[in-house]
Amino acid sequence: MTKELIELRQYIKEGRYQDALDIIDDLEEMSKKAILEKIQSFLVRLLIHLIKNQVEQRLTNSWAVSIRDSILRIQSLNLKDNNKFYYIKEEQWQDYLDDGFEDAVFAASVEVFDEQYNPFQLREKVNEEQIKNIAYALLKMTYTYSTKTIRVEINHQLSQLPGGENWIN
Repeated sequence: MTKELIELRQYIKEGRYQDALDIIDDLEEMSKKAILEKIQSFLVRLLIHLIKNQVEQRLTNSWAVSIRDSILRIQSLNLKDNNKFYYIKEEQWQDYLDDGFEDAVFAASVEVFDEQYNPFQLREKVNEEQIKNIAYALLKMTYTYSTKTIRVEINHQLSQLPGGENWIN
């Protein structure tokens, strides 16, 4: 990025405004890609903990914290600076969930039941559709609730997961 900024400065000094605008477009695209990669990372983290929750039928405080934090971070990252538009629109999550789920199964396999299952065995144990539906319901909340009110709603959703009643009490 430093190279691009140096070129941008030079182009402006030389009056090469179209070249400068092209660099600005490139910088915007790089920024968008970085944000989408961060969102994807938090989505995988969310899915890992939902998989562990489903397979082990319990909810630890650590998992609840990770699920909650992932949703909050996705909400923060996904909202563009103008606070009106999103990088990922509500109806666009399916592809991200599909890609993220495969990565999450591999990552979760080293954590579920002390590595009792390899990724392929774990894949057979989980209900993919159910996990994606839970994840999507949590993601939809990021469009509905403000950053102040979403926390209460996330806690409510966590209490509905297997082991959630014990966790909340």
